[in-house]
Amino acid sequence: MDKRQKRYFLSENEIPTKWYNIQADMPNKPAPMISPETRQPITVEELSKLISKEAARQELNITDAWIDIPEPVQEMYRYYRSTPLVRAYGLEKALGTPAHIYFKNESVSPVGSHKLNSALPQAYYCKQEGATNITTETGAGQWGCALSYASKVFGLECAVYQVKISYEQKPYRRSVMQAFGAQVTPSPSMSTRAGKDILTKYPNHQGSLGTAISEAVELARTTPGCKYSLGSVMSHVSLHQTIIGLEAELQMQKAGEYPDVVIGCFGGGSNFSGIAFPFMRHNILDGKKTRFVAAEPESCPKLTRGKFCYDYGDESGYTPLMPMFSLGHSFKPANIHAGGLRYHGAGVVVSQLLKDGLMEAVDISQLGSFEAGLLFAKAEGIVPAPESCHAIAATIAEANRCKETGEEKVLLFCLSGHGLMDMSAYDQYISGSLGNYTISDEDIMSNTQNL
Repeated sequence: MDKRQKRYFLSENEIPTKWYNIQADMPNKPAPMISPETRQPITVEELSKLISKEAARQELNITDAWIDIPEPVQEMYRYYRSTPLVRAYGLEKALGTPAHIYFKNESVSPVGSHKLNSALPQAYYCKQEGATNITTETGAGQWGCALSYASKVFGLECAVYQVKISYEQKPYRRSVMQAFGAQVTPSPSMSTRAGKDILTKYPNHQGSLGTAISEAVELARTTPGCKYSLGSVMSHVSLHQTIIGLEAELQMQKAGEYPDVVIGCFGGGSNFSGIAFPFMRHNILDGKKTRFVAAEPESCPKLTRGKFCYDYGDESGYTPLMPMFSLGHSFKPANIHAGGLRYHGAGVVVSQLLKDGLMEAVDISQLGSFEAGLLFAKAEGIVPAPESCHAIAATIAEANRCKETGEEKVLLFCLSGHGLMDMSAYDQYISGSLGNYTISDEDIMSNTQNL
């Protein structure tokens, strides 16, 4: 019988008890976020009016490399961690590559994606600080599902603004959020001033993460006992996700190998940061030469074609101004099925790392991503989320280059989630009704010229 997979786990006492904060080790620290009210670098006190105070401290912490994971969060992590590191023999055989391909399978979490890694600590911190409600945005719904579940675990009410096009494309993720007790509203909506303003100007607006963030932030700012929580972009979210790479580092040791290339799909940066940052510290501190590749959609290319500037994280300008690669906060992304990647900007830390040449980025077409996803499904028996398909496509490209050169490189990517609630997207791809989307240089310049 052919080898199909080999999986590596950690014992309970090997699961990391600290997150890794790459900001402490970066050769060039990110520029500060700017308060939209004072136009000065934002403080913990200002930021904690919106998010939990502990999350605000973590967001602005540029000195401590290791942050303790609270024991109640560790207890919840043990429900599904460690997640398996898998040697993808089936994919290697399908490609005929000499490369050794590994993937970290985050799809085995209770909500089917990596997002729970940050939802649990964020909900815990909010509860500890006396919040009764929590609100957020979600694109494809992975983050909304995760926070809905985490809110229920720690006794909070949860309100989710889901990007309207994803609300319509992915009804079962909406149902999962509601099953956990969350209130789910398609964004933009008429329930907030931000939503009303957007719909007044653009009556047929299909939504973006920028619009949904605006509505969630407004609700948090106007509701007593309510805190805002978010699933990507921010530095404390990337911090929580490093549990992925820290586990993978130990599991790669069990496999007796070390990655030459680490790959993750890229929307705002959470799962890419999670798999990449623990390995990147060895490039920074120990002189390792691993390459780090962020795979973003061709239709939303902030890393490959965006402008490095200060920009808002939301469409209405409620969030702090962040130094990041951006397509402009008014950018309206195409209605691709990788809803979790339809975001105009990149996280502050990732943006600085890209600017400093410590990582690279590629863009992937929608059709190319689904082609890669189906190949992976046939080879490994897992239907990947549309977002994860971008990382798979980038991995396949690297493996094919190894086939051309004969190099036996070790490739590691993060399978950020499964696609079992995205089958309508696969149906459309298989039937030939999906297309590619590109954005012109003129559109990018128009959206970013005033930033």
